[in-house]
Amino acid sequence: MNNLISDPTDHALAALRYQTAARDLERIVRNIAARYIVQQVPLTWRLLHAIEAEALADLGFASRHDALMLGLFQRPSDLPYPETDEGVDFGTSTALPAVFAFAVSAYEEAARRAAQSTSASSGLKRARPWGG
Repeated sequence: MNNLISDPTDHALAALRYQTAARDLERIVRNIAARYIVQQVPLTWRLLHAIEAEALADLGFASRHDALMLGLFQRPSDLPYPETDEGVDFGTSTALPAVFAFAVSAYEEAARRAAQSTSASSGLKRARPWGG
């Protein structure tokens, strides 16, 4: 078996495979989130769990990456999150499971774009919160 510590080539290859899988997963999550963003569906805990389940069950993602790599993106079972219809709020935490981080990022980016387009079209109008 290869020793990743002593073989920098294997370590670099593993890092590249992880980065490729992460970019692939981010694209999948952003596409899923975009369906809800276009409909102005607010990001709730229940929706976040649904996005996570759909993204990790994506057959294309599973076929492009091996089982070990897929396991790296699974949320640990000891990290419970609410499954309610309340809005998602992570406070100041920056330690999020990958799918959660990608979905929150997509929603935040869409909110910024909406705020910019609203302020550009009418200087005094305020942007509406998602789903409002």
